[in-house]
Order: sequence, then C-alpha cells, then structure tokens
Amino acid sequence: MLTDNLAVLSLLALAPILLVGVLLVGLRWPATYAMPAGYVLVVVIAAVAWEVGAAEIAASSIQGLIIALTLLYIVFGALLLLSTLDASGALRSIRSAFTQISPDRRVQAIIVGWLFGSFIEGASGFGTPAAVVAPLMLALGFPAMAAVMVGLIIQSTPVSFGAVGTPMLVGVNDGLSGSSAVEARLAQEGTVLADYVPEVAVQVALLHAIIGTLVPLFVVCLLTRYFGANRSFGEGLAVAPFALFAALAMTVPYVTVAILFGPEFPSLLGGLIGLVIVMVATRRGFLQPTRAWDFEPRDRWLPEWSGTVQPDMREATASDMPVARAWLPYLVVAGLLVITRLPQLPLKDWLSGISLEWNSILGTPVAQAVEPFFLPGFMFLMTVGVTYLAFRMKRREIAESWRVAGRQIVSAGIALLFAVPLVRVFINSGPDFNSTGLESMPLTLATGAADLAGSAWPMFAPWVGALGAFVAGSNTVSNLMFSLFQFSTADQIGVSPKIVVAVQAVGGAAGNMVTVHNVVAACATVGLIGREGLLIRKTVLPMIYYCLAAGMLAYVFIHGIGLNAGTAGLVLLLAALAALATLTWRRRPPTAEPADGTDLSRD
Repeated sequence: MLTDNLAVLSLLALAPILLVGVLLVGLRWPATYAMPAGYVLVVVIAAVAWEVGAAEIAASSIQGLIIALTLLYIVFGALLLLSTLDASGALRSIRSAFTQISPDRRVQAIIVGWLFGSFIEGASGFGTPAAVVAPLMLALGFPAMAAVMVGLIIQSTPVSFGAVGTPMLVGVNDGLSGSSAVEARLAQEGTVLADYVPEVAVQVALLHAIIGTLVPLFVVCLLTRYFGANRSFGEGLAVAPFALFAALAMTVPYVTVAILFGPEFPSLLGGLIGLVIVMVATRRGFLQPTRAWDFEPRDRWLPEWSGTVQPDMREATASDMPVARAWLPYLVVAGLLVITRLPQLPLKDWLSGISLEWNSILGTPVAQAVEPFFLPGFMFLMTVGVTYLAFRMKRREIAESWRVAGRQIVSAGIALLFAVPLVRVFINSGPDFNSTGLESMPLTLATGAADLAGSAWPMFAPWVGALGAFVAGSNTVSNLMFSLFQFSTADQIGVSPKIVVAVQAVGGAAGNMVTVHNVVAACATVGLIGREGLLIRKTVLPMIYYCLAAGMLAYVFIHGIGLNAGTAGLVLLLAALAALATLTWRRRPPTAEPADGTDLSRD
C-alpha cells in the first residue's frame, strides 16, 4: 500500500500545512478563507490515509473549537483593554511619555517590543505579548502592520521560558516523562528527569542568547525596510550599537537566571532587568541616534498598513491624565500575570484548579479542559474593571469600549474557529485515534525528515520544533509532541540528546513568529484581519535565520568547532549577514544620520 511508504505519508502529512502556506503567503488569501480550505484537506487525509474515525475527527474538531474560544477570550480581553485606554484618554499620555524617552521609532520598537514584550512573555506566554505589544505600539503611532510585525518577531528568544517556564516544565518534561528509554539513558548518565530538564534549559538559554542577540537589530532593519520612506535596511543598521546593547541587556541576565535559578524566570527577569537598564540609558542619551527616525505622514502610508482599529491620535496636553496614572492598567495586567504564574504563590493553584472539563468527547480519547480564571483573558478583564474605577469612566465611555471591542473580535473568529480544529485533527491522528496503527501526522513528518537527514539531524532538528509551533500555535505543544522523538533520534545517531532536545525547544520558539494562531490573534488586536499572509511573508525571514543558526550552533555544540558542517554553515551564515549589512550600509540614504547632530525628528 502507498500508505506503508514513509515518503508518501510524509508528503500527505505536509499537504495541509503546505496548502495553508501557499494560500496565505503565496496567493495572499486571508486566513478566513485559507484556514477552512486547510481544515477540509486535513480531514480528508485523516479519514482516507490515516483512517481516523468520523467520531474522532468530530471530537478533535470540537476540541479545536473549545481552544479557539479560549484564544478569542484572550484576544477580546486585549481588545477591550485597548479600547478602554483609548476611551479614557490614557493612550495619549502613554504615547507622549514614550516620545519623551525617545522620539525615534526604532528605539521605541526595541523598548516596547523586545524588552517589555519579553517581560510579558515571561509572565504569561501563549501569544499574549503580541496581543499586548501590538495595540500599545499602534497607540504610539506605528502603522498597524508594523506593530504586529514587531510583536511577532520578538515571539522568539523569550518564548522557551514563557509563562514562567511552561514550555520547559510542561512541554519538555511531560514530553519525555514515562519513557523507559529516556529513564535508562538518564540512569546511565547518573541523573533523573527532574534534574535533566533544568540542564536542557541552560542549553536552550545559551542557544537563544547567541541567536537572539540579533533579534532587536532584525526588528529595526525590517521596520525601516518595509515601513520607512526610503525602504532602507541601512536606516535600521544605523542604530546597531543601541540594538545590540538592548539585546545584551536582556540576554545576559536571561542566561544568568537560567543557570542560577532554572527555567521559570529567564524571560521574566531578563526582560524586566533589560527594560530598566535600557530605559535609564536611553533617558541619558546612551548610544542614541543623532537623528530620530519616524514614519512618513499618515496620508502617505500604504492602505495595507492600517487596520480598522484607530486609537485617538491627538497629542497629549497639560490637562490630560498624568503618565503614572495612564500606565496603571499595564502595570496591573503585568502584575496580575506575574502573581498568578509564580508557583511559589497560592493563586496559581487556586485559579488553575477551577476547571471546566469535557472528558471522552463523543466517546473518544479526546478531552479538553478550560481554566477560565487562569487564562490571560481573565487578567485583561480584571484590569479593565480596575481601569473603570481608577479612571472614573462614564457609562457612555464604558459602553463604547465594549461596542468597539465586540465589533473587532468578530472578524478574528472565523479564521481561528477553523485554524485550531485543523491543528487538533492534525495532531490527533496517532494510534489512539486511527485504525491503521500509524503514528500521528506530525510525528510521521518528523520521522521522514530524520530519515533523510541521518547524522546531520541536529541541523534539521529546530525545523521540526518550528513546524510543531506553526501547526499547534505553541512552543509548549511542539515540545510535548516532539521532545521524545528528538531525544530518541539523537540517541540512535550517537549524539547528545540534551542538545538536540534543547534545539527542538529553540526551533519551537522561532516557529511562534509565523504560527497562524499568533498572527490571527495579533492582527485582530489592531484590526488587520485578512492580511495574515502579508505579515507571515515578513516574519518568515527572521524565523529562517533563527532555525538556520540554531541548527548549526547545535551541531557545533555537539561536535565542536572544526572542519565540519556546523562550523562551515555558521561561517557562511555570518559572512552572508556581514556582506548584506555592508552592502546595505553603503546604500543607505545619505540623510539617514546627519553628522551635525541635528534632530530632524517629526512631531
């Protein structure tokens, strides 16, 4: 039978993902059309090739709908918070405060996106940073598409330690637990899983820190290339010293915390420490550009840059809300996310213990639980309530904020209500759900890739992690799906499973930049539904860099620096980036950084 052939099965498993990618990125279909098409194809393949029963497919689809509703719950909370701040006038004060720190949009993108976003990722995870960062940057005057792009690109380095270490403590730990082969290998090494996962986490942090040091520079270069008047990478490179300084301000404490304290706090504390360092340095003019870079006037923006969400863009006045008070809602939501995620505090157990569960959906092994008071959406709603009281908002303003958020959430619903069921059918196709005994579609696809790669597998391992995140929308789920596979493959080819599992987690984090879940959710917060493909075309470039670098670094971590494929690949990658930077710098606009120090920034 054709379905006994691993190559054929791998191609069939790839088909739904490929179809969605072609429709979104190649043909620029909106996700509201691309995701239903992908869902139909994955159902057909699951039923025909994997022989998954109709009840199992229906149950997986129901499970996907439940998860999609939880995502919409989170997105609605973020939208409601934004519309509340807009109606109250707080956004005008916040925008003014950031402009006073630096009027340069490149600097703002690094501070808000890279540093504040990393802190929010460490506290909450699950796509929340993009849902927080994108609306905030929109309020600062960024084009909606630029705001989402920045919010998605920073969904990389901090992700493996997001939600207080969930991708490691749940994804890797649970992905490896219960395997006799893993237990035997760890026994040979004289360790146990509880001690092994923190060791993997250190490797993850080292890989991320090396690769992620260039992420802020990627952010500003893509910002100036896609959204600047001159369409120039060079204008982004002009702030390279500041971008690298901001990267190290986060990644150095990030690695230090991973080594000293384990996987719970690297992103949380790394982002917070980096934010304080960089904001103080920026206020004092350290490494600041001589000329502030800004977008063109709004009437020159391309139509595709703007969404349907339009915050009040009036300038702040002396009578407006004080800055400290205007920031209160963001401080409240960050505080709630932190105190409800720290395992040392009782709130985490209390809130996560309130669960709505549906076991054996339609009599199948499929089950799903929802923790309504633990999800970030509840923290957003709680913050909105505090904001109503603290700002003494009028009934008319409150009603308007709900009306605006309600209208915006509808457009995100269709895409997510098909995207997540597609993912669940894709994942729930293994031996527990089919009559053929075949492994699930993602595991089949990964096995086919490993079969082709052989001893070079460490260089390909991050792509499997990225694939898992792309289809599942989560680094945690990607690690759950593939950690054992990565461990076993490394063991079979005689290389360190610790490094290969670590690079799986790194690839899973990189995949968050292009996962449809995150893209649709972030687009919804700024009213860009229908333009997901355009955004993926932009964020796929840093994702490719991340996976290439991670794979080559993993190979070097295993085999050392020398005459090998990993070293050669790293040299070529660095040479290509250096050549591109040099060429771009020479072609930069002559007015990008005037030597006389004149501040030509726009209001």
